[in-house]
Amino acid sequence: MIGMLCILALVGVIVYAGIRLTPIYLNYMNIVRTMQATALDFKGENPDPGAIRNSLERHWEIEAISAVDYKDIEITKDDSGVSMHVAYDDSEPYIANVSLSVHFDKTVKVQ
Repeated sequence: MIGMLCILALVGVIVYAGIRLTPIYLNYMNIVRTMQATALDFKGENPDPGAIRNSLERHWEIEAISAVDYKDIEITKDDSGVSMHVAYDDSEPYIANVSLSVHFDKTVKVQ
C-alpha cells in the first residue's frame, strides 16, 4: 500500500507539471501557427519586412497572443529570402517558490 501511495504521488507531481505547462505550450503553438500563416501570405513573393510586420500584427490580434509581442519577432532579409525568428523564455509557478521555466526558439522562412 505504501508503495502504491509513493507511485501515485510521483504520478500526481508529473501530471500537475503537465497541467501547469499546457497553456504555455498552447501559446507557443499559436505563435508558430501565426508565423507560418504570415509566411504563407507572402509565399512566392519578395516581401518587404514592413509588410510582414503588418501582417504579423493582424494575425497577432486575431490569435490574442500574450506571451511575446509581435514587435519582438526578428525579421531578416538576405539572399536566400526573408526569415522570421522568435526566441523567448516563459515560466509558470509550480509549487511554493518553485517555477517551471521553458525556452522557445523558432525560425520560419518565407519562401
